[in-house]
Parts: sequence; C-alpha cells; structure tokens
Amino acid sequence: MKVRFTRQGVRVRIDDLELTALQRGEALMLETLWPGGGWTLSLDPLSDGIEGVDGHLRAGMKSLLPELAEPAREGVTLPGPPRVDVEKDFGPQHG
Repeated sequence: MKVRFTRQGVRVRIDDLELTALQRGEALMLETLWPGGGWTLSLDPLSDGIEGVDGHLRAGMKSLLPELAEPAREGVTLPGPPRVDVEKDFGPQHG
C-alpha cells in the first residue's frame, strides 16, 4: 500500500494482492510511528465511512469494495472529510 497526502485528502494505491486481501475481509494498515506519536491508515473491508482520531485514520471500504474490484475501475473515492482516493496499482510484480 502506498499512501500520499494531498491538498484534497489522502491518496492510497493498492496492488492486486492487497485487493485480494480486502476481498477476503482482511484490513490493510500502514503506520509510521515515532516517540510520542505517529500516523496510521487502515482500509477496513468490514465497515463503511471515514473515522479519524489522533493520527489514526480508518477508511471503511465495505460498500465500495465491489466497485473497486471491477476490472474496468481504476479506483474509488470515499468523500470524507478527509477525502480518501483508493486506486488500483497493478504492475507486473505479481504476474
């Protein structure tokens, strides 16, 4: 999972194995921690909505996961705030 902060919110790029994990009901999490704080982002396939507290952001993917899994779709947007764009980044690494 690759995460980028933008002016509009957060941009998340996932690969094919991560999409498969979401479809199996497994949450994806990325964290950057330091003494006294940190940031955590999780994509939760079992809930909906966006929830953020003290540097921890959870993006619920349940209702958008079928749309994201469509082969023709490049990504989906959770409107937020903050807005979270989840995009597929399928390269040849797992082919």
